[in-house]
Amino acid sequence: MKKRKNYILLTYYKFVDIIDPEVVVSEHKSFCEDIGLKGRIFIGEEGISGTVTGLPGQIKAYKLYLESIPYFKDIPDIDVKSTIVDSHKFEKLIVRYRKEIVALGERYTADEIEKYRHKMTIEEFKQILDSNNSDYVILDMRNDYEYELGHFKGAVPAGTFHFRDLKKIIDRYKKLYKDKKLIMYCTGGIRCEKASVMLEKAGLSNVFQLDGGVVKYINTYNDGNWLGNLYTFDGRISTFVGDEKTHKVISKCHYTGKPAENFYNCRYAPCNYHFIALPEEYQYHFGFCSEECYLKAKEDILIRNDFTLDKNNYKLLRGQIKSHPDKKVEIINNVRNFLEKELKDVQFKVKECKKYTKN
Repeated sequence: MKKRKNYILLTYYKFVDIIDPEVVVSEHKSFCEDIGLKGRIFIGEEGISGTVTGLPGQIKAYKLYLESIPYFKDIPDIDVKSTIVDSHKFEKLIVRYRKEIVALGERYTADEIEKYRHKMTIEEFKQILDSNNSDYVILDMRNDYEYELGHFKGAVPAGTFHFRDLKKIIDRYKKLYKDKKLIMYCTGGIRCEKASVMLEKAGLSNVFQLDGGVVKYINTYNDGNWLGNLYTFDGRISTFVGDEKTHKVISKCHYTGKPAENFYNCRYAPCNYHFIALPEEYQYHFGFCSEECYLKAKEDILIRNDFTLDKNNYKLLRGQIKSHPDKKVEIINNVRNFLEKELKDVQFKVKECKKYTKN
């Protein structure tokens, strides 16, 4: 029997002022390609943010490479936030320039990040969770669909679909939490670094951020204080947390309301609604989040390919329509007939598309 290889997933960031980030990007990309890493790395004037996977030797080489670059020396928590996985969790490597290494709509210098950084250790945070300390409000600074899948006990959602939505709701935070101590957390800590600057500049004091984010906490403690799965921005998407004694399912199937923890996107491309569902229900509904999206898909065949559900290559069919407009009616009718046959017995309880309004 062939021994299974263990891969390592690194998630890391560092705020540091980079003078010529595009040069750094080019050199970084060449090195990562040479050693065979896969993942996403963003580098800009603010610093670096990355999630990569590789075999232990590749990861060791990459960490030595990071240490050799003055900008990226001593990246915090790079080891404690690493995770052993069973394979690559990305299909390819992306290393590119990004104006903001995490998109908030404001770019901050390393000095600003340091000035407004008020970190709380995971040990201190655990004490607050264990004691149900009411002096603190625990604010989940991730997006609402991430919160729905899993969160710390007692935490309240940020109320955002995109991180950049934060600007619009700061006044609400000031009304709700002006007399409270506020503890923010996010997946790995990076969003809270920038949110801390924005909130304090807006007049909110007593704002703390969980050092190392959810990943550092759950890699250290398996105590049941985290409820549900963790949304991760890699091939896992919905990542199991805890064990059979500490894990608790809190999310529900979009179609049935039953306990579920798998994430999907609606197959109707203009919708692309991100939702939780039982695998069998997603298959039963052919990947459409609602009857509305199914009906629209029959009219314009703007359907994402998913060869686990059906073998039609909708992207290819749309290309054929562009090349041969005279065949448009025939192709759409063929797809419509196919869908109606496959879904003839399907009853959509969700009638209208419930996608979030995207800005």
